[in-house]
This record gives sequence, C-alpha cells and structure tokens, in this order.
Amino acid sequence: MSRTVLAIDIGSTKICAIIAEVADDGAIAIIGTGTSKAQGLKKGSITNIELASKSIKVALSDAKRVSGTDVKTAIVSISGAYTKSLNSNGIVNIQNKEVSFKEIERVMQTSLYNANIPNEYDILHALPFNFKVDDQDYIEDPLGMNASRLEVETHIITTQKSNLNNFKKAVRGAGVEVENIVLNGYASSIATLNTDEKELGVAVIDMGGNTSNIIIHSGNAIRYNDFLGVGSNHVTNDLSMALHTPLDIADSVKLSYGSLLSPRNELIELPVIGDESTTHEVSLEVVHNVVYARVEETLMILAQFIESSGLKDQLGAGVVLTGGFSKMEGIRDLAVATFGSVPVRLARPIEMEGLFENLRDPEYASAIGLIMYSSNSFTPYEIDVNKRVRHSNEIPMAQSSVNLLEEPEIPIVRSEDEQSTGKMLTLPTKNDRGGDQAGSFNKFWNWANQLF
Repeated sequence: MSRTVLAIDIGSTKICAIIAEVADDGAIAIIGTGTSKAQGLKKGSITNIELASKSIKVALSDAKRVSGTDVKTAIVSISGAYTKSLNSNGIVNIQNKEVSFKEIERVMQTSLYNANIPNEYDILHALPFNFKVDDQDYIEDPLGMNASRLEVETHIITTQKSNLNNFKKAVRGAGVEVENIVLNGYASSIATLNTDEKELGVAVIDMGGNTSNIIIHSGNAIRYNDFLGVGSNHVTNDLSMALHTPLDIADSVKLSYGSLLSPRNELIELPVIGDESTTHEVSLEVVHNVVYARVEETLMILAQFIESSGLKDQLGAGVVLTGGFSKMEGIRDLAVATFGSVPVRLARPIEMEGLFENLRDPEYASAIGLIMYSSNSFTPYEIDVNKRVRHSNEIPMAQSSVNLLEEPEIPIVRSEDEQSTGKMLTLPTKNDRGGDQAGSFNKFWNWANQLF
C-alpha cells in the first residue's frame, strides 16, 4: 500500500512543495508540485513567520491542487545557517554476544548522550561514520554480527532551538504539521549522489540564491557539513552596483549574459538606477569581470572549507555542484581550477516517475532529496530530529500527524532475509544538547547502559 508524502523545501529565494506517492518497495511517483517566492526569510532562516507561512501556503496550495490530495504532515528542509557540528562516540557491552538493533540504538543514543551539546541547541541529525565491533573498525553494518563490545563514532549536526521552532511555526501556519526536518545539504546529496561516489568520498555543494551548503561524504557516511551565506543573488547585487542599474535589470543581465567563459566586447544599453528614463551603455566585458570575481571568491571560500575539514585527501569522487547557482555557464571549469584539479560534476536530481520537467533543474535537488529521504534513502543508520533511531531497511511508518515533542517510537526493522564584435545587443525582457538536561534517573540509566 502506497503512502502520500509531502516535502517542503524552504530555500533562500523560493519555496518548493512536492507531493508524491511512495510504494512499499520505495518506488516514488510525483503527483503534484508548487513553487512560490520565498518571503520572510533571509539566508535560509525565518525572519518573519507570517510572511514565511504565506509563501509556504501558496506553494502548498498549488501542489495540492495538481495532485488532488490533502496532506496534513510534511517533511521539511532547513538551512545550514545557525547549525553547529561535532563528533562524539559511544561504547556498549553486548550481553548475548550478537549485535541486535537494540544494541545499535543503545550505542548511538550513548554517543548522543556523551556529546557536549549546548542547552540552546537541539539535534538535527546524528550520523554514525564508524562502527567498531570489538577491535575491528569501519564495519559497514554491525547488525547480526558476533561481538562482546560495540563502539560508534558519530557526526552530530545541531541547530538553534529558536531556529527550529520558528520553522515549525511557519509550516504550521500554512496548515500542515511538521513530520520531520532534514538539513537541505543532506537532502541534496541524497538526490544527486550515487553509491560509488559516496563510497569513494565526495563533497556536495548546493549553491542557491543566497546560500551555499556543503556536505562531505566519505565511506558512505557524512563526515562534515558547513554553510556559506553567499549565493547567486550576490552576483545580482554586485552587477547592480557596478553597472549602476536597478536590481531587476541586473538580474536579467546575469541570466542573459552572465558567463565565466571568455569575455565579449558587445555593448548593452541599461537604464540608470534612480532615473530609469535615462540609459547608458555597458560592455559585456565589465559584466564578465564582475561575475567572475564574485564566483571565484565564493568557490575559493568553499575550497577553504574542504581544506579545513581535513578530508580533502578522501575525496576520490571529487566535488559535485548542484543548486540554481551551479547553472552559470563555465562554473565547472572554474571550479576544477579552484578546487585543485579534483573531478567536478554538475548534478541534477535523480530521475523518477512523474518528475515534472521543471523539477529536473539542479535548483530542485534538495526538494527531490526530501521525497527520497521519506522513502528511506538516508544513511544506513541515523538519529533524526525526533530523537528516533532510523534504519534504511526499516518498514516505513504510516503517515500521521506527528508531534516532534512526543516520545518517538522505535522503528521496526526488517530481517536480513527481506564568443565578438562591437555590436550593440538588446537586453531581453525578463519574465515576469539537544533538549533539556537529563534528570538524575536518566543519567543513571545511560551510565548503566554503557556498562551492560
């Protein structure tokens, strides 16, 4: 029996709502989609709950109308802004000498308990990157293995509680309940990477309108994430100031002539900001220089992120660029030069049934990734925002109104058997810790779990 899933990608410049049918075998069929301009957000964070709710509601209404369904819960993306990451570890003894899901859950919860998470932060994802069975490390899946001791190293992504609560309020204001929240860079990686890339090691950079999010996969696990508050709109702002023309005209120039390839000598005529009845001529060489400088600077900062991660030598599959900003002409060649000659691939979302033509653009990678996450296309194990240990082979729970404050249920796990002249050009018209401190009993219980 199929489930109806609603995904809402809350980006820095647009809101995208997608409704899909997910079959029991994980097959996905998209049945409705809607987009709207993002309002009440700045760099991916809520700045006005009422305006954000209205934007979400517009996108949601379009998706519901196309699909003919009325979904009451949603899986939502959240920006990497105001997130902090840390690594932790846990260790438990195995009483019956065989690792069951209960022991895996216990060791992951122990690593979360051992993490030093500030009171004002809450967990977004806890992602294990190294299971160790006795003295054997980097076990892909310890389930069912014989062992006397189980250890885990975990990459924990946290975000400010206030940021998380503001997202929930904005979505609830649009008439739906938040079922789960996923980091948008994580969602983008789900929609663009294949198994080989994850295993070899790869950096996924989702370049949006006002933000760029980076995720590093190594050994099929997320090891690093970071956020840069720069996107394609910064190119528009630079052009507006350099060409002394209104923002909407600068955006048209970017879309029509923005290129990182060799500059051209043509001239374009643009209105002057503050006096749009007056025009002046601008060389496309100036446009190229402005765009090139901003994109090069952005890529250099992202390259520094990769360097500081300490995982650069583990990027066997190189770098994957996605998001709307990645559509800029010539960005791949500049990225190859900037990232030190590592392989660079421009990625679109993975094909699936019912994928509307516009959803094939890289700017929708995060939204498609949310739908795939709901069909268990996440890392083999993780603790989600609901504090629930997830398994990629778990039987999907029936969709229901989920309250993130409720105590999560333990998921059921399936068994192993289951170019230039001086010509004047015309500018085209633009179409319009986590949670409260544990009580003394909980501390004693976690201490006992670590021993036994």
